[in-house]
Amino acid sequence: MFVLGIDPGLSRCGYGCVEHARGAQRARAAGVLTTDRAAPLPERLATLRRDLHELVAEHRPDVVVVERVFFQTNARTAMSVGQASGLALLTAAEAGCAVAEYSSNEVKLSVTGYGAASKSQVQRMVAALLGLAEVPRPPDAADALALALCHLAATRSSRLAVAVPGGAA
Repeated sequence: MFVLGIDPGLSRCGYGCVEHARGAQRARAAGVLTTDRAAPLPERLATLRRDLHELVAEHRPDVVVVERVFFQTNARTAMSVGQASGLALLTAAEAGCAVAEYSSNEVKLSVTGYGAASKSQVQRMVAALLGLAEVPRPPDAADALALALCHLAATRSSRLAVAVPGGAA
């Protein structure tokens, strides 16, 4: 299974591709898509949409996982993250990819075992789980890789529940 995680943001949109094959997980790509903060909003959205489309076309993931935004203290940030999230969901759906969403707390709990883990704890655990020599940087890329790992863990858990006698069908 090949999973593309997206940590949505209009200024900085993290992405991370994780492949799960033969019982092992490995990072295939990670980085950040950026838009010019000085550009008009429609232009920034068009740039991000184009970059997301190119990312999905290049990597051809089986699943795109987008962070679900529950709460932001800053309304402006919430709006821009929501817009970026919508573009990521649209791009994935148009490409025919399966789509999943997880909250930040769900991702942190899955990757670190603690739903209120710090950015540095997430980065260190992502590096450990993927066998990376260094923590992924910037944090947006690490968060996107964590989203992909969270989905892979949830998928494995679902399969195990079905495989266990008396498990959910």
